[in-house]
Amino acid sequence: MSTTSIKEYFPALNQKIRGKDFTYLDSAATTLKPRSVIEALTQYYTYDTANIHRGAHFLANKGTTAFEDTRDLVANFINAAHREEIIFTKGTTDSINLIAATFGERFINDGDEIILSTLEHHSNIIPWQLLSSRKKITIKYIPIDGNGDLILSEYRKLFTSKTKLVSITHVSNVLGTVNPIKELISFAHTQGVPILIDGAQSINHILIDVQELDCDFYAFSAHKMFGPNGVGVLYAKQTILEELPPYQGGGNMIDQVGEISSTYNKIPHKFEAGTPAIGEVIAFAEAIKFIKAIGQKQISKYDEDLLKYTITKLSPISGLKIIGNPAKRSGVVSFTLENVHSYDLGSILDMQGIAIRTGNHCAQQLMKCLNLTSIARASFTIYNTNSDIDRLADGIRKVKDFL
Repeated sequence: MSTTSIKEYFPALNQKIRGKDFTYLDSAATTLKPRSVIEALTQYYTYDTANIHRGAHFLANKGTTAFEDTRDLVANFINAAHREEIIFTKGTTDSINLIAATFGERFINDGDEIILSTLEHHSNIIPWQLLSSRKKITIKYIPIDGNGDLILSEYRKLFTSKTKLVSITHVSNVLGTVNPIKELISFAHTQGVPILIDGAQSINHILIDVQELDCDFYAFSAHKMFGPNGVGVLYAKQTILEELPPYQGGGNMIDQVGEISSTYNKIPHKFEAGTPAIGEVIAFAEAIKFIKAIGQKQISKYDEDLLKYTITKLSPISGLKIIGNPAKRSGVVSFTLENVHSYDLGSILDMQGIAIRTGNHCAQQLMKCLNLTSIARASFTIYNTNSDIDRLADGIRKVKDFL
């Protein structure tokens, strides 16, 4: 499957935006959807609509089978040891909130500490701040150096006997920094501390093997990997899940309900209360199949080459400054343009049919560290080509000439 032919699988790329050919460079926010995903979603809502797990009719059974088949696909995709370790959520944010509410409730107490990093998206900060408003806990942050890499020596110093959890991004959504999570996980475990990995920005670029990483939790979203919105995954080790209380109450997560108390369903259903996004989960399977058809290693190599090409094309532009220079970067190039606000830059590029992201990227702590308030970000994946990057570079030069 050539890169040129891959574009043909994405209907959104075969349109004009403001009368111009469409160049989509905002995949870190959400990826476009291949036709197979769209068709699977349409099939469910057109012909196969039914609730799952409790019905006795044909469509209910068909939906249940397809839904649970997706769980098996996800488990295989990240090499989970057990299918029960895969919990479907609304997205990465929901997955992190689930752990903050359950693990935080059961195992984190007044006076305890949590370690995050300066690179975190708000989705991996606010849930812990909400926990700290209920319990008197301390949140510590791993600092970064001038290149945007974590200072590992400082990371090690943050641990005390009160440290109960590390929660950290795999890949920064602003700088593209690829954190050395294998090393971070290993050290946390030497201290007897579990670790949660926010995989929102890594799942579409890096081959993930949760058993090899030995992470305790791994969270990601379907919409970041060509799947539908409203679906996420929380991977958690089975032994940990068995000890956690439910996240929400409702249908499917219960076993026996009494007037005063109830018993709960087995994992993973204990954490999947109510009617889920059935059609979206079923369509998610098609996104996984699409990725596997191309090859995860091939995607990673292609992304690396495109990233290098992007930096090569943007670096010579007068007045443009690429933000960060991490030892390893993935999927994202953020930059500023001298005397041009990022919103103006994004708006004028939009007039040329080029979509990028601007603003603080839900990472205000990192932006303060960088002494910036707003930057532009180009992010890409397998449906992008060198010609897209050429258009971006030409478009930036037009912005300079216009302003």
